[in-house]
Formats: sequence, C-alpha cells, structure tokens
Amino acid sequence: MKRYIKSIALAALIASQWSCKDSFLELAPVSNPSAENFYKTKSDFDLAANAAYNTLYTVYHPQGPVSYAGELMSDNVTIYNISGNQADKWQFRDYTLAPANTMVYQFWQDFYRSIYNINIILDRIQGADLDANYKAQTQGEMLFLRSLYYYNMVQLWGDVPLVTRPVSAAEAYDILRTPATEIYAQITKDLAEAKSKLPAASAITGRATKGAAQTLLGKVYLAVGDKTNGVKELKEVYDSKQYDLLPAYASLWDAKNKNTKESIFEIQFLGGSATSPYSNYYLEFFPNSNALGFYGAGMNQVVDDIWNEYEKGDGRREASIDTGFTDAKGNFTKTKFPKKWQDKTAPLINQNIAANNNFMVLRYADLLLLLSEATGDATYLNQVRKRAGLPLYGETGYPAKYNTVALAVEHERRVELAFEFHRWFDLKRTNRVVDVLVAKGKPVTQNKLVFPIPNFVRDQNAKITQNAGY
Repeated sequence: MKRYIKSIALAALIASQWSCKDSFLELAPVSNPSAENFYKTKSDFDLAANAAYNTLYTVYHPQGPVSYAGELMSDNVTIYNISGNQADKWQFRDYTLAPANTMVYQFWQDFYRSIYNINIILDRIQGADLDANYKAQTQGEMLFLRSLYYYNMVQLWGDVPLVTRPVSAAEAYDILRTPATEIYAQITKDLAEAKSKLPAASAITGRATKGAAQTLLGKVYLAVGDKTNGVKELKEVYDSKQYDLLPAYASLWDAKNKNTKESIFEIQFLGGSATSPYSNYYLEFFPNSNALGFYGAGMNQVVDDIWNEYEKGDGRREASIDTGFTDAKGNFTKTKFPKKWQDKTAPLINQNIAANNNFMVLRYADLLLLLSEATGDATYLNQVRKRAGLPLYGETGYPAKYNTVALAVEHERRVELAFEFHRWFDLKRTNRVVDVLVAKGKPVTQNKLVFPIPNFVRDQNAKITQNAGY
C-alpha cells in the first residue's frame, strides 16, 4: 500500500502534464516535452503507473460513470442531492438523458483522459531499457486498466472512438466511432495478452493480477454472448483456488479488512488524513444532511424495491442497508441508505470524512454467480447462499418465484452485490433491462440503453454520429 500511494502528488503532476483540451478526445500533443523527457527509468514508469491507477478514483467515484449507470439507472436507488446540476443528475434516474447533459460529457472526458495516460505508458515502455519482467508486468497492468475502461465505455455509449496509441490533436479528428464489436475484439485481445503477462499475485498491493484479467475477460465474453469462452476463463480462476468467500459477509465491509481472499481487484484508499487518498463512499452515500457534522451527498439512496428483495433471515440486508441515523442531539431520522462503506471511526476534516474503505471492483462472489449464469449450474450460486445461511436453490424453502437458474442468479446478484455498481450492467448483459425496469415504472426503451454522445464532442467533430433516439 505504501508503494502505491507514496508518490501520489508526483503522479498527479505527471497526469496533469498529459491533459489538455486540444480535441474532443481530450488528448495532449505527442510532442509534449515533459512526456518526451520523462520516460527513461523504472522510477519514471512507477510514477506513471501510479498516475494511471489513480484514474480509478475518478471512474469508480461515487458520482462517477460506473456508479450512475450501475445503480442510479437501475431499480436499487434514487437520489436526494441538492448540490451541482440537479437536473442533469435526475436524467440518469429518469431515463431522460440529453446530449447537453454536462455529466455525460464529463464522464466522456474522464475516460479518454485516463486512456490517453495509459496509452502513453504502453507506447513508451516498449523502447525503454528496463528489466523484461518489469516491462511485461507493467504492460499487462496497463492493458487490464484500458480494457476495464473500454468495457465500461462500450456498455455506456455503444460505439466509441477506439484509441490504442498516443495520437496528436490533429490525428484525433480522423478517429470516428468504432463499432462495438471491434471494441470488444480489442478488449478480449488485450486481456488475453494481459493475463499472459501478469503474475498470480503482485508484490504491490492493489495492482492487477492474472486472476483479475481473467475474471474481467470472462465477464466481457458473457457480455457478447460467448458463454463457452466466458466459462473457460472464469473456471480457470475458480480452479486456481486462489480466491474464496470470507466466512462472514459482514466482514467484507470492515474498513480495516482490505484485500482479503475474496477480493480479485480492489481500489486502494487510505483514510485518516486530508493529504491521503481517502474514500468518499461513506460521505457521498450518506443522506443529504449535516446532522453529524458533515454534509452527506444523498447519492444512491436505497428504495423499498431492493429492501423487499431480500428474503426473510438474509443478514446481507442488515450488512448492506442502514435504516437511519441519530444526530448529535439524539434525534433519530428514519431513512434507508448504503451501509457497506461506512467508517464511523474516520476523522472529520473540513466537513469531509477521511474514510479508509477500499472499493472492490471484482470479487469472488461475483465470479461464482457469473459461473452459474453462464453454465446453468446452481452449484456456484449455492456457495454464495450457503454463506448467507439461506435455503439452497433446488431445496425446500427456496423462493418459488425464482424458478429458473437464470432468475435465481438475477436475484442473488442483486442482493449479494447490492450498491457495488453491478445491477444495471447485469440486467443489460442478460437483456433484461427493459423488461425488469419498465415493469417498475421506468420509461426505458432499447434506445435508452446507451448514453447520448455529448453535444460538445459533436460540435468539435461533426463526423461523430449520434446514438439513435437522441
């Protein structure tokens, strides 16, 4: 962890040198002299890699693109937030997104800035005079990150410009939207290479590993309907015995319980100080109130629909959802909000909670449920239910309304992975978004399953097409 964060200030400086607003893809000029002179030593690439990993803080921010899509566009949460552009935030929840939405454009910028930083590293490390094993591992890590970002982008926008090398601002205008099929092909190619270069375990906490690359690759294959290859990748991770479920579900959410055997890829935070990369999930998901000395942002507030999804006796509900808070005067306010990332021992610094919670992007329960989804075999799903102390699928007491493995997995993923930014992506992968959400009053159509291309992007380059329905 120390090696991961100790040069954050320098890494942020490097990242700032790479970004500018010269084109709709947010690309810095290739001739940037800072970049030309920087990539020489292992220390240079260590700093650059840290800067690349730091982009996870933006993409997986509580008010980042994966959160807005995965939760706010699903049937799990709503929003009670009075800061920023409220109308733009409500558009995600209400399926009324417009090309002028400022957050959609911000998300587009965030992804392309991150990808540009990664592409620079991949380009410059090829010719660097460095240890071969170090080069291979760094390449594998950057390919994993780029694949993760393009996977999210193609889910959110469909066809997007595919950029896999540093390009100048002028060149960027010739890069138009690439068909989603080609982007998925690039992702699977990159992840196959990444898994061949990455170790089973990294010496640096929080770095991508072979298991992370294979788990993501398995999920990508399932997203394109290739269950055969999806199962192959996921089963190899399962058979490696490297990962396992923790005995107690609630222990996953202890702010001090990090990088456990259940974690496959985890974003690293360090609480306790204003100068450290502390976690924002507790504050952002707390109700919009200053009753405890800080203003909660009111993001991803829990709705009754998911509260009622939990079966009687399922302790995961208590571990996942708080039912209210008590202010300094002892007054209790009844309201439901996510509980998983609470850190009540964290110091309050300038009305911010310097929380210590990490964020798991991929974990073993996710992999087990994907295996049941892909194979139709409830054995994997039942491992998750056994930990929860619930009747197993196929046994007496299992809820009759989930009478197929597909419905059982859909239910189990919703309650097991609640508020971890999976729900909308799960429904989209199984072609269930419209059926499930329309039945609950969401005005969803097939055209609304992707974001609009931001107006600013098309103003900058008229050759960029718009998604249907916008």
